[in-house]
Amino acid sequence: MEKKILLTQCPDAKGLIAKITNLCYKHQLNITRNHEFVDREHGRFFMRTELNGIFNDSTLLADLDEALPKGAIRRLVPSGRKRIVILVTREAHALGDILMKCFEGALEVEIAAVIGNHGDLGDLVTRFGIPFHQVPHQGLSRPEHEAALQAIIDDYGPDYLVLAKFMRILTPDFVAQYPHKIINIHHSFLPAFIGANPYRQAFERGVKMIGATAHFVTDDLDEGPIIEQDVIHVSHAQSATDMAKAGRDVEKSVLSRALQLVLEERVFVHGNKTVVFK
Repeated sequence: MEKKILLTQCPDAKGLIAKITNLCYKHQLNITRNHEFVDREHGRFFMRTELNGIFNDSTLLADLDEALPKGAIRRLVPSGRKRIVILVTREAHALGDILMKCFEGALEVEIAAVIGNHGDLGDLVTRFGIPFHQVPHQGLSRPEHEAALQAIIDDYGPDYLVLAKFMRILTPDFVAQYPHKIINIHHSFLPAFIGANPYRQAFERGVKMIGATAHFVTDDLDEGPIIEQDVIHVSHAQSATDMAKAGRDVEKSVLSRALQLVLEERVFVHGNKTVVFK
């Protein structure tokens, strides 16, 4: 018996749940879990269905195409471990949290490799038996550096790239190679304080809460579809440095939760927004 997840996104219409579930029954597939949501403002239907049974993917998808409204998007994906490549710079907290969660079995994913533009985190990574590649950016143009990164990334064939405090802006050409496959953690409760030094920006604004945002990377800096967010309270007594230290716990937890949601196929992207089934 195989386990797969059926992901359906289409214009809303009457009877969609019945059509999809009846087709699953027709194919003798058992539904173990089901979530659905209707975006009434845009008339859009979303459904995530966990299935087990013996699958004939092409026949099931063809039947769905016939039953669903025009413009439907449907995917049938295996319910199994996925591969990621993590990109880092020098900060260890986000990477370390993912490494420990994988080691403990709390995050089911294969970390194929970690790539850093500095070598600071190499020893940490290799202690977990994971390949580490240093790809310095000094002396290279941004496209040259990204070409060197991409050559290594594509050798591993990851399902997703995770930017665990990879403090470099990616070019549109690079992002286009991995559409909605790059997950970033931004140390701000976006859309507030976009760009560099958000804790300094937050301190100067006198905020009472700081947060972190995990999102898919797009061509627009720090404006991709948001996956997960969280905040903590701060006070006037904390400096920008104090806020940055306090924010690290939020950053790493938000990134790990977002990664888990994506790996479990719980995130639908529509336009520049997401529908997330938790």
